[in-house]
Amino acid sequence: MTVGGKAYTLSSNEVDQQMFLKALQIQNSKLIDATLKLHKDGQLLPDSYVVDLEQFKLNAQCIKDKADEFGIKLYGMTKQVGRNAVLAKVLEDIGYEGIVAVDYKEARVLHQKGIKISHLGHLVQPPENMLSEIIQAIKPEVMTVYSLEKAQAISDIAEKFGVTQRVLVKFIDEGDLLYVNQESGFQLTDMATVLSELSKMVGIKVEGLTHFPCFLHDGESTKPTNNLNSLVKAKQQWPSDFSLNQVNMPSTTCCATLPMISHFGGTHGEPGHALTGTFPENTDGSQPEKVAMLYVSEIAHHYGNDSYCFAGGYYRRGHLDKALLNSKVVKIINDDKDSIDYHLKVEGIHPIGHPLIMAFRTQVFVTRSDVVIVDGVQSGQPQIVGCYTALGDAINE
Repeated sequence: MTVGGKAYTLSSNEVDQQMFLKALQIQNSKLIDATLKLHKDGQLLPDSYVVDLEQFKLNAQCIKDKADEFGIKLYGMTKQVGRNAVLAKVLEDIGYEGIVAVDYKEARVLHQKGIKISHLGHLVQPPENMLSEIIQAIKPEVMTVYSLEKAQAISDIAEKFGVTQRVLVKFIDEGDLLYVNQESGFQLTDMATVLSELSKMVGIKVEGLTHFPCFLHDGESTKPTNNLNSLVKAKQQWPSDFSLNQVNMPSTTCCATLPMISHFGGTHGEPGHALTGTFPENTDGSQPEKVAMLYVSEIAHHYGNDSYCFAGGYYRRGHLDKALLNSKVVKIINDDKDSIDYHLKVEGIHPIGHPLIMAFRTQVFVTRSDVVIVDGVQSGQPQIVGCYTALGDAINE
């Protein structure tokens, strides 16, 4: 694919994600030390994701600074850290445009905690019985639509309240990568008809385009996908009588991909894993965004020649296979990825109660884990400033 005279190789192969333990050791050994100290002091339970607040802020600012260089606006993603309003507020304070809610439940939780929801509906469309609350109270900047029926329902509610809801449209083309059970989108060949029908809906205004995933790591580097090719085609074919104010290019938004977003004409990105430094480009600890989150457990019991640690935070696409225990790397074994992760097997016999440190790709909101936010890690004076469920509710407040 050639855009602006520069050739890019398009790839739709998702990288086999590596664990981030090496990157954690290289970039943020102080987070390991802080976690072990807090566990020893009895302040940390197993099955907890520990977030280094200082490093999270530094990562968020680093991404924002790079985005500013290219005039790109950012919607922050919080599902990876458990719909956490404290971390969402950090992004707002730094100057992010707001939060992209992966689904209507995330939008509800964060809105109730005073967080600005800017993008809703991309991966999961809002249900009919929540449209009034979304449009009247939550008031997202944009909502993605990929059916005329949903667009009409949004328009009807918006018209009822006397407002205009701006929408993004997702167009797909042959060869696009659509994740299982996330299949959606208007056919690119139907763009003229779709836009014509949307223009008749008085309660909405077409704001622009989006697709997902626009970038993926192929094992060597992060590259544009065929989805981005389709998005660029849609942009090029966009009729002149429609405004095109937003071209949103989510997936793997980080300092390394922001220049590509700009090159392909994108206006918005949606950082998620880069905020915690757990994104594919950083498995070797080479990126400016440093690992700011780890997973802590402890040995629960023995069986045969192996130990078992408390689990609950396993994510099967995380490719977890190693942990630190007493400064040594030990093998983590999960014999059946379809089973509930009550425990994970640890190769060898290890003392019960000893902590394990892990770092791997995760989606905290689909786990049973706690999220523990720690300040003072970099100064060597760690202090827990909040403990939350995987869905963002405070624990013991």
